[in-house]
Amino acid sequence: MSHHDDPSGYDDEIEWVSKSEMKRESHALQKLGESLVKLKPHELAKVPLDDDLQEAIELAHKLHNKREGLRRHMQYIGKLMRTRDVTDIQKALAGFEHKSAVANAHFHKLELWRDRLIKEGDKGVNALLAEHRNLDRQKLRQLARQGRKELAAGLPPQAYRELFQYLKLHLGSDAS
Repeated sequence: MSHHDDPSGYDDEIEWVSKSEMKRESHALQKLGESLVKLKPHELAKVPLDDDLQEAIELAHKLHNKREGLRRHMQYIGKLMRTRDVTDIQKALAGFEHKSAVANAHFHKLELWRDRLIKEGDKGVNALLAEHRNLDRQKLRQLARQGRKELAAGLPPQAYRELFQYLKLHLGSDAS
């Protein structure tokens, strides 16, 4: 029986990967390693890493001011990642990115409310209070009025910042 007539189907199981594809995968894993190195220590502690990878990341933190050494070490981290299943690491990083995106969206909503309050005055205050009854109307009006005065006079935006901090404190994670 010739090799082509083999009914076992071994030829179908061989997956050929081009050199370019292998390089793309290697670069992607190296970028994943760079993302790990950029994490804060408390975030890194939540990522499932083995001892070798953990030590390599700690060494990368020590090499932060040695450009060429860090570049080579990042390649080493990429090499370590190629021999591991990185799905759990990718999930952990995606979770951090999602939390960051949610926090950014929340702050963006707070900034929009602050700008609206300063621009619209009492009308904006009433709109905000219609959605969030727990806020102090007098405090909002006062900060919005001071913010408009500072903006018109070209003064440093102290009330502008204070209004944002007030909204951040009282709206928490339920800004609409």
